[in-house]
Amino acid sequence: MPQMAPLWWEMLFIMFIAVFIMMSIILYHNINPSQEESDATIKNTINLSWKW
Repeated sequence: MPQMAPLWWEMLFIMFIAVFIMMSIILYHNINPSQEESDATIKNTINLSWKW
């Protein structure tokens, strides 16, 4: 029978993967709205600078 890793190693690995995935999701949703707001402000300043 092959040697098995201790249970706490497996739990540590699973917890690391779960935290990494949750952190990636949170960072994705936090960064995108700020980028859209900065793009909107840039577009508004560009649109306001035109003289018709």
